Order: sequence, then C-alpha cells, then structure tokens
Amino acid sequence: MVGLMSEWQYGIHMTRVQLEVGDSAPEFEAMISDGGGVELSEIISGGNGVILYFYPRDSTPGCTTQACDFRDNFGRLTGSGWRVLGVSTDGAKSHQKFIEKNGLPFDLIVDEDAVLHELYGTWREKNMYGKTYMGTLRSTFVISNKGELEWVGYGVRAKGHVEALVEFLQV
Repeated sequence: MVGLMSEWQYGIHMTRVQLEVGDSAPEFEAMISDGGGVELSEIISGGNGVILYFYPRDSTPGCTTQACDFRDNFGRLTGSGWRVLGVSTDGAKSHQKFIEKNGLPFDLIVDEDAVLHELYGTWREKNMYGKTYMGTLRSTFVISNKGELEWVGYGVRAKGHVEALVEFLQV
C-alpha cells in the first residue's frame, strides 16, 4: 500500500507519497530524451525489472557522478535483466547533451512538470541557504518484473548508492 504523509504548508494541506518495499510501483508512461516513449508495464511485461532513479539536474557534479556510476555498472545490471532509467525535470535537449557528454548507455526521462516525481514522492520541499523551494529528492527505486518495489531509497547519496544496489541485487 502506498504510504501517504500529510503536512500543512502555507495554510494548505498537502499529502505526500511515501513508497515502501513491497508496494506496487506506480504505473507511468513518459517521454525520453530522444522523443520516444517508455511505459513501465511494457518493460516489465517483457520480463525486465526497472531501476528508476531521480536526480536534481543534468551536468551538475553530484548528478554526473551518480550517472557515471550507473554507466560503469550498466553491463552488470542489464545482463541481469534490469533496465536503468534516470529522471529529472530537465528538458530533452539538456538530457541529450548530458547523455552524449558522459557516454550514458541508458535513457533519461523528461519530467519537466514533475508529474513522475509527484507519483513517486520525490518532489519535495528543500532548504538551501535559508531559502525554501521545491525540488528533487535524490531517490532510487528497484521495480521487479512483477511491478513491485524491491528496494526504495529516498535521499540517497550521489556516490556509493549504485554500489549498494549492485550488492543488493547480487549482480
């Protein structure tokens, strides 16, 4: 069951999704950077699982480190039946430059309106230098080929969490 967290912000009641291991992964259909589409149910119906990771911005130091860790472990992950998909609120052009510059062998989902972020509970209030704003909470979800969440990581670190995933998945 999808967990919901309630909070009050600016006098408005907000409900935030908090997914947990064992929950059914929220279905999605989204555009990837080359203009094509991707659909969760289609991927898992083909027998593959999905590693869906949310990151704040293309070409920033932490996000580049994270993407390159996925790139460097891509063969191990895909060879074991996992499809890697990155998600940020950047546009298709930004994603394409990021892919080309870093030789990323996986697709990046364009989520400029943060719809997928909201669905997975990764669009959160953040605070930096005393300023409050909405942004991406770096998070990763491992979705089995049955559509269930096997691993949920909200607030993961850019460096090291891919290694933990590889260890967890035993690939």
